[in-house]
Amino acid sequence: MKEIAILGSTGSIGVQTLEVVRQHRDEIKVRALAAHSNIDLLEVQIREFCPDLVCVFDENKAKDLKEKIKDLPVRVETGMDGLIACATFNSADTVVAAMVGMIGIIPTVEAIKAGKNIALANKETLVTAGHIIIPLCKEKKINLLPVDSEHSAIFQALNGEDRKNIHKILLTASGGPFRGMKKEDLKDVTAKDALKHPNWKMGPKITIDSATLVNKALEVMEAAWLFDISIEKIQILVHPQSIIHSMVEYLDGSIIAQMGLPDMRLPIQYALFYPERKELKPGERLDFIKLKQLTFEEPDTETFYGLKLGIKAGETGGSMPTVFNAANERAVARFLEGKIRFLDIPKLINLAMENHTLISSPTLNEILNIEQQTYDFIEETIKSGKLD
Repeated sequence: MKEIAILGSTGSIGVQTLEVVRQHRDEIKVRALAAHSNIDLLEVQIREFCPDLVCVFDENKAKDLKEKIKDLPVRVETGMDGLIACATFNSADTVVAAMVGMIGIIPTVEAIKAGKNIALANKETLVTAGHIIIPLCKEKKINLLPVDSEHSAIFQALNGEDRKNIHKILLTASGGPFRGMKKEDLKDVTAKDALKHPNWKMGPKITIDSATLVNKALEVMEAAWLFDISIEKIQILVHPQSIIHSMVEYLDGSIIAQMGLPDMRLPIQYALFYPERKELKPGERLDFIKLKQLTFEEPDTETFYGLKLGIKAGETGGSMPTVFNAANERAVARFLEGKIRFLDIPKLINLAMENHTLISSPTLNEILNIEQQTYDFIEETIKSGKLD
């Protein structure tokens, strides 16, 4: 019996993880659930999956949840201490790190220290602290299994292969809802427009990141850490059909691709049961006759220059990826609130990166301090009206 804790159970990945659990109730037991503030959905999850421990990050919401589930023998914690309690819960052997943003770093680190295997969907953890996370995973001898569809695809394409034989990684991108548009076309797009992803059902933050292509820059940095490969050996391909989830090209010219319909349950299930494969139901299967063609194109890094900034941040290394990530997090939040325009997102990232003094190998405390400093810089820049 696999026993799991889910950090971010009410988000998109968390909900789909529980769909996988629902299919395999006799093989997976949910021991702990953590959410930010959506206690209505969390209550439904608690009553269905009967965890021993839950965390609601928002303290007031945690009090409300305690009242709602007072008839159940479930312990309710709150804040960062609660997240860590879920991440290190004694009987859980695997932690699904599905929280959005840098809030996921500390509980993920603590889970690794506690010897838990990690099913990683929180890419910010590796983007900002890969130099801490990867050595720690090796020290503790735990499995760090990717949940992102692209990284799961690369992981699968590398099975049984010597990583020294990698020529390059081909990381695919859908292109998002604005593929083919130019800056002039994007001047007045709204959050509602940007949230209309053509292929994937995701949470709002990652959907906006897909629209700006910032998500692909984060994935490049994550892939570099996961697979111990230089950023220069990672090529981004826009693939509108989202059928090939990524590929690995080897020294002899062979290319191994992982393909399938866009369904996040597949990489989630693969991470939970690795190295086994389980039937995924219900699930439509890829029909090559209906598909007819697969197309590819280069990303437009002039229009979507958040991607170019992210690659620069990754190549610079040190604390720069933290600045890139934190600036994007805050800018996306303000865009979703209607306080800035779509094209202001990369502008703010660029300003934050230009304002930063690089630290070559930041500690965890320094990473968290830089995060807050970057948030403050973004807020001050928006208030100053410098973007107008």
